[in-house]
Amino acid sequence: MIEVKIKSEEKSYPIIIENEAISDLREKIFANLENYLVVISAKVEKLYGKQLNIPKERKFVLKDGEKEKNFKNFKKILDHALKLKLTRKSTIVAIGGGVVGDLAGFCASTYMRGIDFIQVPTTLLACVDSSVGGKTAIDTSFGKNLIGTFYQPKAVYINPRFLKTLDERQFKTGLGEVIKYSFIEKSCMYEEELNLTNFLNTEDIRDEKVLAKLIEICIKLKKSVVEKDEKESSLRRILNFGHTYGHAVEKITNYKKFTHGEAVVEGMRFAFELALKQNLIDKNYKFLADDIMKKFDFRKIPKYKMEKMIELMLMDKKSNGKTITFILPTGYSTVDAFDLSADSIYMASSK
Repeated sequence: MIEVKIKSEEKSYPIIIENEAISDLREKIFANLENYLVVISAKVEKLYGKQLNIPKERKFVLKDGEKEKNFKNFKKILDHALKLKLTRKSTIVAIGGGVVGDLAGFCASTYMRGIDFIQVPTTLLACVDSSVGGKTAIDTSFGKNLIGTFYQPKAVYINPRFLKTLDERQFKTGLGEVIKYSFIEKSCMYEEELNLTNFLNTEDIRDEKVLAKLIEICIKLKKSVVEKDEKESSLRRILNFGHTYGHAVEKITNYKKFTHGEAVVEGMRFAFELALKQNLIDKNYKFLADDIMKKFDFRKIPKYKMEKMIELMLMDKKSNGKTITFILPTGYSTVDAFDLSADSIYMASSK
């Protein structure tokens, strides 16, 4: 078992990584819970429902897909919690990927002004990123994650066995975020070098032991960032590397054509090109980064009209309406934040 403690302004909580039987994990989560509601992914319910053995009345099964992270399901979950007569001492448990975690966490943060929340991420993307750090959100027609809260869970339980049933594309979408951590590692200011880039180049990624180590590295890097900047006022912005352009890709395709990880990888490619044109990095580093991204054969994304992409990026919650905050590489595994005007982005991308 690996345990990483996250310290926040309000509380400290454990992230436990353990490769154990799903039934054993169930006992660990529910042993001391009395009144609770589980929000579970439909796919996870289909694959692991019998092993998890959650009472029907205490389950809200959420359909899969980014489009489910909406106001309608937010209300349905809260109505379910009210029917169960959850109190301020009750718990909402999220079992699934990032969509389930974001939505269930937002519900927990608003129900009776905040009740306990437990995360059980079942995708690589959720394990290494969205389940850690306390961000909760829902999407609107104006963009992704524009409404949400910072709300830390009581605990996070990560079991790599869930990842065995991930299809190749969903596994790769998690790898998109893992690669992001390799490009920002030094800027995370963790107490020791973890050499994630070398790890990605040499290991059999889908091996269970390798996965557990990979998840541990990413969590330690994120821990280092969120403990220094919980509410994203400064350092935490580096975690958005690849996301500004990536979110625009998701929005322009109505969240239907590409996975989050694929969009983030395209966002990182765009950021490396922009950084090269701004003379922030040299060609050798860009070539190295390109090779790392090519290794995992991510789905190719076409170039969309830059005018439309800029319009969408100006709607990003990290924009002030006049400039767009980009996290750009400045050296090996190092990034920084830059506020760029729409005109400068357009000029650089058309060179």
